[in-house]
Amino acid sequence: MTPGNKSQGTPLIDVRGLKKYFPIRKGVFSRHVADVKAVDGLDFVVNHGETLSLVGESGCGKTTAGRSLLRLLEPTAGEALYRPTASDDPIDLFTLSDSEMRERRKDLQIIFQDPFASLNPRITVGNTIGEALRVHGIASGDELRDRVGALLQRVGLRPDVANRFPHEFSGGQRQRVGIARALALRPRLIVCDEAVSALDVSVQAQVVNLLKDLQEEFDLSYIFIAHDLSIVRYISDRVAVMYLGRIVEMGTTEEIFDNPQHPYTRALLSAIPRADPKQRVERIPLDGDVPSPINPPSGCHFHPRCTLATEACKKSYPEVQNASASHMVRCHEVSLQPAK
Repeated sequence: MTPGNKSQGTPLIDVRGLKKYFPIRKGVFSRHVADVKAVDGLDFVVNHGETLSLVGESGCGKTTAGRSLLRLLEPTAGEALYRPTASDDPIDLFTLSDSEMRERRKDLQIIFQDPFASLNPRITVGNTIGEALRVHGIASGDELRDRVGALLQRVGLRPDVANRFPHEFSGGQRQRVGIARALALRPRLIVCDEAVSALDVSVQAQVVNLLKDLQEEFDLSYIFIAHDLSIVRYISDRVAVMYLGRIVEMGTTEEIFDNPQHPYTRALLSAIPRADPKQRVERIPLDGDVPSPINPPSGCHFHPRCTLATEACKKSYPEVQNASASHMVRCHEVSLQPAK
């Protein structure tokens, strides 16, 4: 299936108006004085069998968005309409009770960034992988042991390592254990939260190829959160560029990398290292730091760092414009047709 077909496929999860604010409290009575607006109104769709990547600078809200979607952090507002199959009625994950959400967690898993901190050092990797199978009553005894062994083998580890503890493994091996744990319940969606950023470059390639193979084998959908745009280009079907809690541009991988529209996207892409020293790319520097999500700038949040900014950028947040049916951008200075 081509990336273009996937981008026009059947929605697995449709996220609308996702917000996650962290309250700031002061004083003896813990008065609510402000909010950290980590995620401030995200709209995106993840289709069956596709990979949607969230990219942007540190602090833009990528990880918070992924964890809020899975309700590892409770969202402040919005809805996440989940359709296990195309014929099912949508289920709003954000309205489910704790017990209902616990049942849905079989379909929604996460691979954490740090392969060292995400595994309990006092529990063997076999018990780590098998815990979800026991909790959900799916397997026990010999069947559990066989399933754990099969999962370890599928991610490139020997079944006999199930009795070892996390400290006996390298970083890449630990991340493979994390992938096996995420696969144990046969989920439909996996949030890969910087899943390869803590690994050596050679190991990164192995893990990314493993994720692609598993996607084809188990018909998985991924939300892939990353800084490394070279990996994003390789693994993604669509890319959403985030800045200060909002999506400023989204489209297919080819559209984002070959025809970027937003000044922020262009600046990010200009920073990708090139293997060929003869290939010259004009670097677009970004002045200053990312503004505070406690008190974001008026209008377009990017305007204090944008060389194209005008008075309109300072006064109002730009509406969605369409570069194509699958390519949207929010920028006053891009001459496109408004979204319908």
